Amino acid sequence: MDPDAVAKAFVEHYYSTFDTNRAGLANLYQESSMLHFEGQKYQGTQSIASKLTGLPFQQCKHQINTVDCQPSGPAGGMLVFVSGNLSLPGEQHALKFSQVFFAASSINLFDIYFRTVSDCYNGGLCGYWLG
Repeated sequence: MDPDAVAKAFVEHYYSTFDTNRAGLANLYQESSMLHFEGQKYQGTQSIASKLTGLPFQQCKHQINTVDCQPSGPAGGMLVFVSGNLSLPGEQHALKFSQVFFAASSINLFDIYFRTVSDCYNGGLCGYWLG
């Protein structure tokens, strides 16, 4: 199985589900999974699902710019790096984000890191906080 094709399919599924039914992401996590979100740590299915469903916005749209994949570990895991834009209702500019996933061979997520990236617009610095 081509790791890049698996990573691309996973990323499409993850962000499509995030954008339309965040609670549906819970089945991708295990109790040993950990989410690092803007410097905060959440461990376990319930904790991660609560964080994702409790974000201060109900609607969003991810536009993926890059997906880089590297097979990792003897059990067939993979490291996936994603970058893109996150559009939120009422915001003039999309947020730039990067996210790193470490997935086991079963596509259960063990560790996820998420950060937004500040950007300059029209000479001003715009920073966003999702936490």
